[in-house]
Amino acid sequence: MEQKVEFFSKGVKLRGVLRMPEGKGPHPLLIVAGGWCYVKEIVMPTYAEQFAAVGCATLRFDYRGLGDSDGEPRQHLDPWAQIEDYRNALSFAAGLPGVDKERLGVWGISYSGGHALILAAIDPRVRCAIANIPVIDGYESMRLVHGYGKGRLAALLRLIAEDRERRARGEAGGFIPHNTADPDKELCTWPFTTTYEYFLRARNSFAPNYQSRSTIESTEMLMQYTVDPYLKRIYHTPVMMLVVEGDEHTPWDLQVDAFNRIGSVRKELAVMTKGVTHVGMYANQDLQTRAARRNAEFVRKHLVEQER
Repeated sequence: MEQKVEFFSKGVKLRGVLRMPEGKGPHPLLIVAGGWCYVKEIVMPTYAEQFAAVGCATLRFDYRGLGDSDGEPRQHLDPWAQIEDYRNALSFAAGLPGVDKERLGVWGISYSGGHALILAAIDPRVRCAIANIPVIDGYESMRLVHGYGKGRLAALLRLIAEDRERRARGEAGGFIPHNTADPDKELCTWPFTTTYEYFLRARNSFAPNYQSRSTIESTEMLMQYTVDPYLKRIYHTPVMMLVVEGDEHTPWDLQVDAFNRIGSVRKELAVMTKGVTHVGMYANQDLQTRAARRNAEFVRKHLVEQER
């Protein structure tokens, strides 16, 4: 059963979808939120379905400034504001009828995969965390995807500096595309034509609220983002990290290194091989379902069947 819900984060009204599993509660619940420019209709329904199948409720929502949620400026992706939105979603979920507030967890993918790791470190209410293909270090991701050879990284850094100068003069900041059809001709944050094709298809069908742009400041914040200081603070929380062999967005070697630095003994590393890519985790429904089922089994073990 699904229903639309609203809650507040720092005075901003956020909107999401609550999905409850069948059977008598109280049920455990996962907070589910998306990656770069995602809205709640992208990828997340597949995971919500699989979590419900093992008896776990989900609350998937749009961050402030995105999708159905309120908040200005629109399309501004502040990672710490997004983490705050997660925490306020946890607070809202804890008071819902039929939800066991002692069995709450978080799920994230790509950018929000990093958020899930940080939340496992800083919020004691998180009893289970799942980080799929997470961003570990934003600068390293940008260095990988833009590279020095084509000059795109230098151009991106110039754009960020120029935008900061405009804002310092009191002018409005600019926007940068999420992705483009030809990244060599038009600068964007994530320069992959496959990403462009998937998100264009999503916007034209099941995710009309998706917008393929963010503030330039969002990309600057991404390049300052790292989960590294928080990994050693995950002492006991069960954590699953899922990585893919052909990840062209978020370096899998950084992901594996981050996993090894998580202190919790209740951790699991899942690897999807045979050329599975970052974009494939969105664009290929079969891969989505396979990943969601692996996540759901971890949730069943560590959240659904957790002793109260």
